[in-house]
Amino acid sequence: MIKRLWHGWTTHENADRYFDVLTTQVIPGIEAKAIPGYLGIEVLRRELDDEVEFVTIMSFRSLDNIIAFQGADYQKCYVPEAAQSVLKRWDQTAQHYELKESRNNA
Repeated sequence: MIKRLWHGWTTHENADRYFDVLTTQVIPGIEAKAIPGYLGIEVLRRELDDEVEFVTIMSFRSLDNIIAFQGADYQKCYVPEAAQSVLKRWDQTAQHYELKESRNNA
């Protein structure tokens, strides 16, 4: 399994608006693509002194599935215009990690 991590930052005033755009437009848009091997997404939020950080963690079965989603330049970020309009700044690339072990006691 491959985890695709990306970071974006926004103002405190735009944080709830960005989360709304992310969960009602961006994520449903990704899900509508029916990307083979796409397993899901997690959204993390962290309040900082002067901004709010968001991290998305997408899960894919393989790197080939990410390339099917993003193309040959698969490290390039995917930030639709609606999200760009409420973000302050964002990573231009995503990082990719192979999941080696996962333990869950929930």
